Amino acid sequence: MTNAEIIATTLDGLLDHEATLVVYGRASIALGFNNVPEAIGRSLDMDVILRFSQAQQLDADDQFWSAQAEVNTVLEKQGLYMTHLFEEDQVFLRPEWEQHIVPVLRPPTRWLKLFRPHTIDLILTKMMRGNDPQDMSDVAFLIEHDGITSEQMEPAFATVRMPDIQELRDAFACALPNVRKLL
Repeated sequence: MTNAEIIATTLDGLLDHEATLVVYGRASIALGFNNVPEAIGRSLDMDVILRFSQAQQLDADDQFWSAQAEVNTVLEKQGLYMTHLFEEDQVFLRPEWEQHIVPVLRPPTRWLKLFRPHTIDLILTKMMRGNDPQDMSDVAFLIEHDGITSEQMEPAFATVRMPDIQELRDAFACALPNVRKLL
């Protein structure tokens, strides 16, 4: 069982009603793709994108937030956690990203309904740390796994929605030539 599966099943066990989340980062790769490199399954956290379309509902869901905090307490000794929950405008994504989310069916859960961004959007999120070797390795896996092409990525590069923070804009500019080489 991957660390992402442990985090997801632990959260599911603490919920008492349905909660829908969009996971990204290595957890989304571990849960949403087959034949992933072993290192991806060892990632220690599960990152989440909070969609604007669900913001009010999730904000008002005290039981979800209690369960999310308890996950970190329960899994602390294993070094696993779920603390990075970002609103969608804090992550590199295409403007229409939400229309392309993909259901994540692993692990089977009762209350937790997981989705991941489309592979094109996952690649964009991996550009947030510039030319980070781990992220570029993940990008290479995503490109190869789904056969992503330059023709698919160039429109995403041109329309990417990113926070208005110079450091992140610089990171995108740094990652862009490397991702293009991988394509």
